[in-house]
Amino acid sequence: MPPPRKVDLLPADLKRYLQDALKARGFAGYEELAEDLNFRLEEAGQELRIGKSALHAYGQEYAEFVKYQEEASAWAADWMNDNGLEEEAQRHNVLFQMITTLAFKVMQSQMLMDGKEIDPRELHFLGKMLKDVMSSSGMREKLVADERARIAKEAREAAQTEAEERFEAVVTEAGLGDEVIARMRNGFLGVRS
Repeated sequence: MPPPRKVDLLPADLKRYLQDALKARGFAGYEELAEDLNFRLEEAGQELRIGKSALHAYGQEYAEFVKYQEEASAWAADWMNDNGLEEEAQRHNVLFQMITTLAFKVMQSQMLMDGKEIDPRELHFLGKMLKDVMSSSGMREKLVADERARIAKEAREAAQTEAEERFEAVVTEAGLGDEVIARMRNGFLGVRS
């Protein structure tokens, strides 16, 4: 296994700073960023120093990761918002982002390995994770269908109640007999009395 990259050895706070700085600079200005990062490392008492070429390599990789994450996030949000599930979309979007980020990291680490180093278990877990995401989408679709059916049923019941109330008001006003009202109720509303 190759030794870890210097960027991967950064303390968590400096790595977050680096990622934020890369985004803010539009993934450019690596020479100034290397100077700034090395200054911060020195101030923190770290002996680690990172060159601009190492930052550039990491920056390109991170830019691609950010791009894929944003695309996945936008796709998931659009798809769920199109189905009228804004609140659920926010929760599902966070989960989807986390899983796609993890999948990206696993795939990326597997792509960097030689064929002999690839652990089949890693690929198995990645496949299982993606299958679970897809099956959760199926469960979500069933929940959406059930919710739509419930809303449609409530709308039908409300329309039936309104029709019955209007019917009662009209027949009461007309002064019709009970037998005629019963036949009309059965004929128009499908209600047996």
